[in-house]
Amino acid sequence: MIITQQKDINEIYDMIKQYSKILIAGCDGCCQPPRSINEAKVLGQLLELKAKTEGKKLIWKATTVLRQCDDRIAATTIRPFIGEYEAIVSLACGLGVVMMNKVASEILTFPAQNSMFGGVQNNGENNFIEYCEECGDCIIGETGGICPRASCAKHLMNGPCGGTVDGKCEVGGYTIPCAWIEIYKRLKAVGRLDLFNVYRPARDYRTSTSPGYIKIFKEYTNEEETKEEAK
Repeated sequence: MIITQQKDINEIYDMIKQYSKILIAGCDGCCQPPRSINEAKVLGQLLELKAKTEGKKLIWKATTVLRQCDDRIAATTIRPFIGEYEAIVSLACGLGVVMMNKVASEILTFPAQNSMFGGVQNNGENNFIEYCEECGDCIIGETGGICPRASCAKHLMNGPCGGTVDGKCEVGGYTIPCAWIEIYKRLKAVGRLDLFNVYRPARDYRTSTSPGYIKIFKEYTNEEETKEEAK
């Protein structure tokens, strides 16, 4: 899921203060913490109060989108409102903001959130933590399901550095577990310490060159289509 933090209300207001009618769009997708219709309504109320302190009247409507990063879903939900509002404030991650600007190109969509990282929710520890960098070259099959790229502050690929004390990383003041100590303990527990000794070359950044692009469906030439039909 995409872990987000809401921007300061003053920063959000500064982006939309020249508009008098705005649509506030929540997102029911993977954004965490959830930012749906209730959060959209609260943000609308806060922006309205902020406008009043400057002697302005702000008209707003709150809605939500199942997934703002899906062009068809976003367009179906949002386009009926385009003629009524001058701008959109999105509570989605950055992906949703980009897509909303594409499907509602007549007006601007502004971000109400900062996208922090792709991570998981640890309810037992009451936190969100990054576990994956989406690097395009997953190696956690040989590191016990723990990503050294996302979990190691120095992105080390072949074991811990000398800055580990009592299993804690020096980066962050010895409060975060050393990724490679955790990998070692995990592999030892499942009887696969042989994987710990696997050499891992330096990261190949070609797998994560921006912008990332993958075709959903394969395109066939006429010759390939003929071959497929003949099978």
